[in-house]
Amino acid sequence: MATGNFITLPDGNALECAREPARRDGPTLVLLHEGLGCVAMWKDFPARLAAATGLGVLCYSRAGYGASSAIALPRPLDFHTREACEVLGPLLDAAGIGECVLIGHSDGASIALVYAGRVADPRVRGVAVMAPHVLTEDKTLRTIAAADRAFREHGLRERLARYHGDNVDRAFRGWCDAWLDPGFRCWDICDAVAASTVPVLCIRGNNDPYNTPVHAERIAALAGARRVDLADCGHAPHAEQTDTVLALLDDFVATL
Repeated sequence: MATGNFITLPDGNALECAREPARRDGPTLVLLHEGLGCVAMWKDFPARLAAATGLGVLCYSRAGYGASSAIALPRPLDFHTREACEVLGPLLDAAGIGECVLIGHSDGASIALVYAGRVADPRVRGVAVMAPHVLTEDKTLRTIAAADRAFREHGLRERLARYHGDNVDRAFRGWCDAWLDPGFRCWDICDAVAASTVPVLCIRGNNDPYNTPVHAERIAALAGARRVDLADCGHAPHAEQTDTVLALLDDFVATL
């Protein structure tokens, strides 16, 4: 995947992006990364997704991640909604994206769901989410607290620095400190999920350390999503069971 490209938004932020070309007509698949992700952390998944579907793929690093513009901390506690309602639309505009399918992982899944429900952009043909969050639960907070200790004491900072460079502290602290803020306990985007009118695919690993099945249950109930639970899979289905996820996504976009 070609890297080193940037899209500058009206707010002045330059967002790192990468694209895979399409081999046939159809919607562009837009990848939204997890809370500690970036373009590079998708690794070869975008290329494999483009090969499996024949469709173009766009991925980008949100501000404060990867090689994108820095951000001021702390992140606002409604950062999922702000990313959806203030950033994603202008990004699609600047990238020249027409019809698209949003494919989000973890926090990226939450952003995709908010965009579909609150922005209702007619370009969005469907949403696929992996390891999604729609509300705050104790299991998530316990796992993030453990990640905080690993970042401070057990080498996680050094491992993430390979991907985020100078943004590593902003990427981690912006994510971790928002989730662990007492005010975040009331975070809930189920209203946005219920407002979505596009097809939704929800993929979750049964061994996900960051959440329980309640998120997939809510998405299935509120958005009529097709729900797929993967056995022997954790928080990153696209990395842990790549072939299965590619087949699911190929089938999903074919039905649109």
